[in-house]
Amino acid sequence: YKLSVSPEMDIMEYCRKEWRGNTPVAKRMRKGYEAVAQKFASIRRIRGDNYCAFRATLFQALSQATQLPSWLQSEQLPMLPENLLNKYDWIKQWQLKQKPSKKMGEISDEIKEYLILLRKKWKNISEIKDPNEKQEACDKLFKNEEEEYSLYEALKFLMLHTAIELYNDDKNGRRVPVFSWLLFARDTSSNPCQLMHNHLNHIGHTGGLEQVEMFLLAYALQYTIQVYRLYKYSTDEFITLYPNDPEEDWPVVTLITEDDRHYNIPVRMCQETML
Repeated sequence: YKLSVSPEMDIMEYCRKEWRGNTPVAKRMRKGYEAVAQKFASIRRIRGDNYCAFRATLFQALSQATQLPSWLQSEQLPMLPENLLNKYDWIKQWQLKQKPSKKMGEISDEIKEYLILLRKKWKNISEIKDPNEKQEACDKLFKNEEEEYSLYEALKFLMLHTAIELYNDDKNGRRVPVFSWLLFARDTSSNPCQLMHNHLNHIGHTGGLEQVEMFLLAYALQYTIQVYRLYKYSTDEFITLYPNDPEEDWPVVTLITEDDRHYNIPVRMCQETML
């Protein structure tokens, strides 16, 4: 049993423990953490497997959820896997976690279950008014490995759906965000089928999310993901937004990374910041 999200710890105490030396890197990291500590009091470590970007983002989104996002309320949501499969035969090669040999009929049913689970958990947690109870409910959810990984499968599938929509929009001459061009400009993902085979199928197994896929995750969730990238301290990329031109009504979640590979989360906004 591994903790998915560790208990909170004072940010500067954590920083002193992790970055003791006097190398230029250690000094930059300490400066970065000091800047984060202006806004947040504590940090929670996220378990470091290849799902950490999903885990950090979803944990933050649920921790502050006060309502169900409109896309999760859609009656069409559970039909999504079946509808996409009817149009795109290649989705049969979707890889479920630890179940690489499933037939697609079953996969469509499983992903449907995952999407319904995501809706149910989001709804239940968003309805909890007491902040401590809400936090307990999140902690409990992220201790249930079976459910937790099912939610990541749902997120991955939503990313695929978003990618297909963006790809088709671009092909039909509609405006798409810049990251969408970058996503499909890669040799390994020039279309959604390649994106699934070479990237999405590997997330959680052999790799995490690349930067351009952080944009895709943000679009799929309709959330702005704000990341303190500590190794970029004192550059204009220190605080990076995915997407960088967010919709005004999208909620914001905040993550911390030292290397763009592993993500932790800052918690407990300092009082003056909240005002």
